[in-house]
Amino acid sequence: MSKFKICGLRDLKNVVLASNCGAEMLGFVFVSGVRREISVQTARKIIREYRELVGSNGSDLVGLFANQSVNFVNEVVETCGLDYVQLCGEESPEYWDKVNGGVIRQVKVPIGQDLEVTISKTLSEVDVVLESGAIPILDRKEKGHLGGTGKSFNWDVAANIPDGNKFILAGGLTPSNVAEAIDVANPWMVDVSTGVETEGEKDQYKIEIFSSAVKAIGN
Repeated sequence: MSKFKICGLRDLKNVVLASNCGAEMLGFVFVSGVRREISVQTARKIIREYRELVGSNGSDLVGLFANQSVNFVNEVVETCGLDYVQLCGEESPEYWDKVNGGVIRQVKVPIGQDLEVTISKTLSEVDVVLESGAIPILDRKEKGHLGGTGKSFNWDVAANIPDGNKFILAGGLTPSNVAEAIDVANPWMVDVSTGVETEGEKDQYKIEIFSSAVKAIGN
């Protein structure tokens, strides 16, 4: 059964809900200037309260960053008690090695190109991430977007990643299409943010039905 990650969280209520629904990972966006950005101070407060409620056995916590100094990233990791760092910019493998925590590396899948070319290019990038010991997260490439786009790509691209390799599938996933996405791509984990929102805010009902849709697969 695929695991799931709820990203772009900004309040304790939805953090606790996502965790209670079985989310393996909870994501907080520290990228400056984006809609779901959360301050380090706010995230620290939410995470501290969350840990007080659930103890040490809760979901893994992920911070999203893009083209920020590794010193800043590591300070946030320590301040907030993050388990993983998700990198969405142009960070090199040498940068990844300096991160204090697990690394999730975004692989941006282009659209509108020859499928075989796209598959070859994507698999090459995924191999680099896996060989470094990081986890690739596949999302749609969209000009002007550092992080997630809320739009999907051809899941057949991800389906070509050899079995047994951990990867996260993101981009345009919703409660209504996540089962099909998992069936096609067979990811280790799926990631959602926009797909569990209403008018730009996290929707508790959508979080619940997304988690139910993932859990129902294979049952």
